[in-house]
Amino acid sequence: MKRNYYIVSLIMLTFFVISFLTNILGALNPNLSKSYNLTETMAGFLPFAFFIAYGVMSIPSGLLVEKWGEKKMMILAFALAFLGTLVFAIHPSFNVFVISLFTVGTGMAALQVVINPLLRVSGGEAHFAFNSVLAQLIFGLASFISPQMYSYLVSNIDKGNLQKPFVGTLSSLVPPTMSWVSVYWVFAVIGVVMILIILLVKFPVVELKEDEKIGSKASYFELFKNRYVILFFLGIFCYVGTEQGISYWMSKFLKTYHGFDADTVGADAVSYFWGLMTVGGMLGLLLLKFFDSKLVLRWFTLLGIICLAFGLWGSDHVSLWAFPIAGFFLSVMYPVIVSLGLNSVSKHHGSFAGILMTGIAGGAVVQILIGAISDMFSLRTGMEFLFITLGYILSISFWAKPIITNKTIQLSGKKKK
Repeated sequence: MKRNYYIVSLIMLTFFVISFLTNILGALNPNLSKSYNLTETMAGFLPFAFFIAYGVMSIPSGLLVEKWGEKKMMILAFALAFLGTLVFAIHPSFNVFVISLFTVGTGMAALQVVINPLLRVSGGEAHFAFNSVLAQLIFGLASFISPQMYSYLVSNIDKGNLQKPFVGTLSSLVPPTMSWVSVYWVFAVIGVVMILIILLVKFPVVELKEDEKIGSKASYFELFKNRYVILFFLGIFCYVGTEQGISYWMSKFLKTYHGFDADTVGADAVSYFWGLMTVGGMLGLLLLKFFDSKLVLRWFTLLGIICLAFGLWGSDHVSLWAFPIAGFFLSVMYPVIVSLGLNSVSKHHGSFAGILMTGIAGGAVVQILIGAISDMFSLRTGMEFLFITLGYILSISFWAKPIITNKTIQLSGKKKK
């Protein structure tokens, strides 16, 4: 079909919004823990409430998309995000916050299921790889901007700079000691705007290839008999657990061990983590043209482990930069693990993709484990658990045996499979 630039633009905007709403928790962690007097285990429960929605809703969302269509599902997803953020902004209690996180997470899980097939159809199959990379860059840009927005609002509300744009209005809407709640008013407005935009756009008919469909129960039973399906599911589980484990806890770690201000320095560190992940992704794309993906995964994981070690045990300024630089090396892990996984089975790729997406629940479970270990010992000890998840990711670079390997270009100019 003819490329639909309006839909492609909408999808790119959707990627931006998903990231903008999703990757703010790390910057919020110190303040929300203080506001609700949370133990580390309870603080770890908050990302659990958000990311467990991916584990619960990824496969059902795929079934609903096939039944209702992309437009209705996107409206439903943003309606959930709007309701979840608005209710919490009006009633900022801890219990409401937990429900809000799950509600927003459900919406974001549904969007992830919708937009990739839609991007393939509206942008053209021949341009799908390019558009997917562009979407990830936009995703990373939003992850960089979101903590900056948080820092701007919170620091100015707390200082009483009410003459600055949006600060005066939002200051009147939040409790005096909970300026961080202001970001949820922003999220609620974004949800409404996205619903209105989607209502005005005409969507193309998305016809999934047979291999892209969610599949029957028989296809899932067949896949679960393949040990590589379970192993790659655990790979995504460990990756998202690691990604969120660093981004969610780093601001609190920097404040606890080095005394850095969480609203400015800590928020900047989280922002740079996501920004450097975007830069690392661009370098990773280049390296994958010259080296086998398993080798790229191996070296990036080893360097990520080294950065995590410097972050946890280095001096204040070493730690301040080591955590964000770890994001640079985490950048290739998700796409390489997914591609290795999908290239390791010969059929039922749609069902397998759904299984892999449920692995995003690792962002939930790992945070609970870090929080529980932190309460028993220390936050540093809790974050040391991430060496286990990174170790598993490193192991993938040794045991993965894809049916199809990524094409590389030899220096002589000859292409190699």
